[in-house]
Amino acid sequence: MLMSRRVYYGWRVVAVCFVAAVFTWGFGVFGASVYLSAITSERAWSVSTVSGGITAFYLTNALSLTAIGSAIDRYGPRPVLGAGSLALAIGVASLGLAEAPWQLYPCFVIMGLGYATLSLTGLSATIAPWFERHQGRSVALALMGASFGAIVVVPLLVLAIERFGFAATVLVGGCLTGAVMVPWIAIVLRFRGPQELGTGPDGDLPDCHPERTAGPENGARPQWSRAAAVRSPALWTIAIAFAVGLVAQIGFLTHHVNLSEPVIGAAGAGWLVSATGVTALLGRMLLARIADQVDLRLYTGTIFATQAVALATIALFPSAAALIGASLIYGFCLGQITTLSPIIVRREFGAASFGSIYSVAATVIQLSSAFGPAAYGFLRDLSGGYAPVLAAAAAAEVIAMATLLSGRRGAGATSSAPATDPAPSTPPPLAQRRR
Repeated sequence: MLMSRRVYYGWRVVAVCFVAAVFTWGFGVFGASVYLSAITSERAWSVSTVSGGITAFYLTNALSLTAIGSAIDRYGPRPVLGAGSLALAIGVASLGLAEAPWQLYPCFVIMGLGYATLSLTGLSATIAPWFERHQGRSVALALMGASFGAIVVVPLLVLAIERFGFAATVLVGGCLTGAVMVPWIAIVLRFRGPQELGTGPDGDLPDCHPERTAGPENGARPQWSRAAAVRSPALWTIAIAFAVGLVAQIGFLTHHVNLSEPVIGAAGAGWLVSATGVTALLGRMLLARIADQVDLRLYTGTIFATQAVALATIALFPSAAALIGASLIYGFCLGQITTLSPIIVRREFGAASFGSIYSVAATVIQLSSAFGPAAYGFLRDLSGGYAPVLAAAAAAEVIAMATLLSGRRGAGATSSAPATDPAPSTPPPLAQRRR
């Protein structure tokens, strides 16, 4: 057997996804906040112009997700994530070469292609075949890398830009991303699932999960097809809720440095983003412990409500204490929100076709939330400050909470049984099909 007797190979896959999340969120999601501040200061380009480039980054990600999820289901994660690592590296490195505002957009588009493969869809689809009992914990642990991206990468970016300049910093960052991620992915992601190692999910014997099959090669039939999932209201309440909530969240992340600088200075803003990453890590640690034990919709609704209170506090009380305290609370929540959508979909719809099913929800979520940076920038330029923007974002978080909880009653009943595409005759019961 190719698998280590001591460490289940699935945890090695989680480790790869953890490192990928460090680079993806560090140089992508959280790094975008640093790029916005640095580019607008160095080039004197407007906040809305640079925010538009960051929106292109998120839009490219959103429009690519369906293809990425299907590609991972079909070809496995190694070629898809490897190509994405190269794209992220090239996009980051090329940001410093932009001499005109329009030149930023191709850089962010290339970054967006990389982010699509290494974001929630790609990483959770990579992990999904390896776990059943620990599916919530495994995804939460992998996404802790996103918190480390904020804790480690963002302060280093800020310090390096101050000392070496923006162009040199992003060039080194891009090269480092490619040099670490490409070989790491190639070496570890050699297997698509535990069946290739002669085991079942979680390292159990193959017959420990008879309800779960490996794929078309052994006559498997997914618990849910993509078409059946798309017809399910449960999937749409997840997609819409996270779409609305992440408009507020991604916009906040992108503008966090910019809105904090007038209150606590540039260095203080960088350290606040890092501290927010620490609390996000704490949130993900809590989620990793409880994700497989709680009502995830109810828990997520509570997180959305807490985020709304934090944003409203920053808007109403423009002081350093309020900014820092509310940011830390918001960070504790955002670390969980960015992890929860694939866990909920995985729990309610199963693992067999997770990549293609979750990519549908992720496309809606990312396509909508991509407008967060531009919306924040536009409203900030229009109103002359961030207070009205943050108030609107708080309202969006409340809407997200209500939408997600509206699907709570039907989610368990709807998704507890397998669904299939319409057929001329009713298929036999699942127990008979197993026999």
